[in-house]
Amino acid sequence: MVIRVYVASSSGSVAVKKRQQAVVGFLEANRILFEEVDITMLEDQRLWMYRNIPEEKHPGKGNPLPPQIFNGDEYLGDYEDFFQSKENNTVFSFLGLNSDPTVQSS
Repeated sequence: MVIRVYVASSSGSVAVKKRQQAVVGFLEANRILFEEVDITMLEDQRLWMYRNIPEEKHPGKGNPLPPQIFNGDEYLGDYEDFFQSKENNTVFSFLGLNSDPTVQSS
């Protein structure tokens, strides 16, 4: 499965941009393969993302904000979920990865 991070390249929110950068930066630094999906450029992907986020993760008003993280078609969570897994040192299990990919041979 591929880790997909749904982002918005043209977000006007500094907080959203920083959160997106934190997730993408962590994945890059740890050499975790992932696909970045820009929901501002791909309408069908934006709609797919909204449909596949569990109802309990939707805000009271509006749509869920990026970044949103999936492993294949499985919803993993948003920035808060990612941040908690980082704090608990459980990011690799959060992402559905067996182990730290930096120690695997190519």
